[in-house]
Amino acid sequence: MKRLFMLATMVVFSLVALAGCGGNQAAESGSSSGSGSGKIVVGLDDNYPPMGFKDENNEITGFDVDVAKEAAKRLGREVEFKAIDWDSKEAELKSKRVDVLWNGLDITEKRKENMAFSEPYMENRQIVFVRKDKADSIKSVEDLQGKVVGTQSGGTAEEYIDEHQSFKQGMKDVKKYTDYISAFMDLENGRLDAIVADEITGRYYMSKHPENLAAQEIVVGPISDFGIGFRKEDTELRAEVQKVMDEMKADGTLAKISEKWFGKDIMKK
Repeated sequence: MKRLFMLATMVVFSLVALAGCGGNQAAESGSSSGSGSGKIVVGLDDNYPPMGFKDENNEITGFDVDVAKEAAKRLGREVEFKAIDWDSKEAELKSKRVDVLWNGLDITEKRKENMAFSEPYMENRQIVFVRKDKADSIKSVEDLQGKVVGTQSGGTAEEYIDEHQSFKQGMKDVKKYTDYISAFMDLENGRLDAIVADEITGRYYMSKHPENLAAQEIVVGPISDFGIGFRKEDTELRAEVQKVMDEMKADGTLAKISEKWFGKDIMKK
């Protein structure tokens, strides 16, 4: 009887342990690609104001951060923002170190080969920024010839410049930066003649330094759209996020967040 009691006790404990392990495995296997569960890890460049950047308290903030937080709230999910090397963003997404790319990401045909996108939510132009005291010397694309021009590595402007070699070779030099903040600092200090940058980023930075910088209405390359990037196989996650983005557009939430960061509603209509 004693042996039977001990055997029965061992069986009970074994079943409890197995149940616990199964529960832990189920919890650990929760994926953002499933419906309505799991944490969403957002990959972003944390030096890309006003879309996503670190504030004076070292907290990640920005327009896209506010939109992603509201979307995750409506989905009933936790959201984590993970700073990544933006030049390696597609590898970060493919390796599942992040679930989405959500940080002023331009929708391009080349990128569509490796990821799926949400519907466009904002237009973006690449325009030219100069120092105010040099504004009269650069009034057209042709005026960039013979100049030292800066842009961000991995960005749409860089892709356009690299794909148009005759345009690139006409410049004295093209300097590529890991972030636009460093590029604008070099522009202010006279180490660059001009910057080709996202209009949104440039105008936000310029608003902080209005006495030094000027935005020229010189569009370089085609006008693009911002979208949220997903792994191609994460169709459920894309559908869920798109649904709440549509709701936020319809009820005016996106417009309010836009007004907070840009002073007006610049969302794609």
